[in-house]
Amino acid sequence: MRWGILATGGIAAAFTADLVDLPDADVVAVASRRQDSADAFAERFGIPRAYGDWAALAQDEDIDVVYVATPHSAHRTAAGLCLEAGRNVLCEKAFTLNAREAGELVALAQARGSFLMEAMWMYCNPLIRRLKALVDDGAIGEVRHVQADFGLAGPFPPAHRLRDPAQGGGALLDLGVYPVSFAQLLLGEPSEVTARATLSAEGVDLQTGALLSWDGGALASLHCSIVGGTATSASVTGSGGRIDVPNGFFFPDRFVLHRDGRDPEEFTAEPADGPRNSLRHEAAEVMRALRAGETESPLVPLDGTLAVMRTLDAIRDRVGVRYPGEAPDGDAAPEAPALTPV
Repeated sequence: MRWGILATGGIAAAFTADLVDLPDADVVAVASRRQDSADAFAERFGIPRAYGDWAALAQDEDIDVVYVATPHSAHRTAAGLCLEAGRNVLCEKAFTLNAREAGELVALAQARGSFLMEAMWMYCNPLIRRLKALVDDGAIGEVRHVQADFGLAGPFPPAHRLRDPAQGGGALLDLGVYPVSFAQLLLGEPSEVTARATLSAEGVDLQTGALLSWDGGALASLHCSIVGGTATSASVTGSGGRIDVPNGFFFPDRFVLHRDGRDPEEFTAEPADGPRNSLRHEAAEVMRALRAGETESPLVPLDGTLAVMRTLDAIRDRVGVRYPGEAPDGDAAPEAPALTPV
């Protein structure tokens, strides 16, 4: 399976390092907005073709699938170029800036008959899949509460992309997408959202706390931050037990199942599934789906991606974060459900 890499930053390097170790993957091209950056990346990973603009990569018909690794503020443009040219796309998360842009990409992929998937590697992780299977099978009864956090200590200067509104800065889209995605993996889209945030002088969220609720009575308490390092832990509490993920919940090395009246059970990751090569699972899922003729992955379905984007939009609406070009009247998320304001 022939891959193209669009962008040359840290996540692109991490993904490509995993990709080149897969025996059935071949990285054939890379693109950057600067030719020298593309050339350096190509030399580093032994990639035969390097392009100094995105459109050239999108038009390369020798590519089966493009991995889009730009900042999320450019996902709509970069992924859109590739889909318009008939390429299949794996696009980093947060999938786009807002649900409107996400819906546009999904509609474009469906119109072209192309494969499209959000790079939510957590959903493809074998241990997370095992956790979900246990929950779905009723191992802890009916889910009552989900907790998850993801915070970085910083500090990040005002010029950093995490503080830049033009690049979709803030904790929520960069880090909070993981707790939200974890909760919705287990419970689906919430019926109500409340949130509070501490905003920077630039108008992005430095830290955000959100409470999601579902019609059946379940709750999720979620937190993200770029001003304080957190445990990156998660827990799922049910009517008959609890699952604890003590750290790194989005690429865990273990979790513990507590069932009422039984001894705790620990589930551990295989040594090959450590954080240094955990991105390979999403790449393998893309290649499996493409070989099967599928246009989306059952592990990372597009409806789920759109639902997460609607929740992120709702949280931003509650805390007052808008990015350049977004209308203040909610036009950035026209598909967002009617949620209870705070």
